[in-house]
Amino acid sequence: MIKKSEEFLKMMLNFFPSTSTDYKKSIENHGMVLDTVIIEGIFMPEIIKLLSENRNNKLLESIFDYFEEVSNCKDDYLIDSIFSVTVLEILGNDEKILRAAQEYMGPKTMQLQLEADRGLGRIR
Repeated sequence: MIKKSEEFLKMMLNFFPSTSTDYKKSIENHGMVLDTVIIEGIFMPEIIKLLSENRNNKLLESIFDYFEEVSNCKDDYLIDSIFSVTVLEILGNDEKILRAAQEYMGPKTMQLQLEADRGLGRIR
């Protein structure tokens, strides 16, 4: 696994410590760390839940501040193969969730999310 991807997963575990058992089970079940499977199946449902319930704003602010940091990093693999195809595409799956997320997004994250949507043929 690439170092930046490893750091990303570690940060997500810091944001959502209650997911550590599911994280470990995923690794056991697949025999390795599958970044996108873990992000899509474990972390994104937690983020979507926070956004849909509009609660724990401090945690959401911290998460999206970190997403802005990721969006501005120079690691193409992390941005293109992990972050954009999991986090940003999933946020764009539901208009209401996306609007809630946009309240927390920084400019670079918002730009990457629009690019992810366009890449999927979604025009907003």
